[in-house]
Amino acid sequence: MKNLILIIMAIFSFNNSNAQKSIYDIAINDISGIPIDLNEFKGKHVLFVNVASECGFTSQYAGLEELHQQYKNDLIVIGLPCNQFGGQEPGAEKEIQQFCSKNFGVSFLMTEKIEVKGENKHPIYNWLTEKKINGKSSSSVKWNFQKYIVNGEGDFVNYFYSTTKPMSTKITSILK
Repeated sequence: MKNLILIIMAIFSFNNSNAQKSIYDIAINDISGIPIDLNEFKGKHVLFVNVASECGFTSQYAGLEELHQQYKNDLIVIGLPCNQFGGQEPGAEKEIQQFCSKNFGVSFLMTEKIEVKGENKHPIYNWLTEKKINGKSSSSVKWNFQKYIVNGEGDFVNYFYSTTKPMSTKITSILK
């Protein structure tokens, strides 16, 4: 009987340790260092985009802002600065914020600078890129401005490479 109880406890512990973590439970700060409560975005789609100020795709900031403005009742756009691709985001958070505001009028949410791959990959990108965590799909971030979308229930929907423009029907059709 004692062995049976130990086996049941081991199974229960194993199942709990592998439980899928919600995207809403992950901690991250905004570009000013203030914690973001992702729970506030329940009921809306969230588009996560790793961004960089000195990239060939940097002009997509304008499209992300347009997407943000056009779908702000149903979508949260979150830009996540990252310097892992060609050193194309070398600035500090304050410089990034000024650049985005001055050059593209960015008003959507921007986070602290993070890593999207490797040993120091941010937990948000663990969730976005690992099927065992998001329950749907595994991927690797190939370059700046790769986009990941989550629905209003916190379920992973899809990802799009940098070449997919923010206002592409691939993205906007999900929001309709």
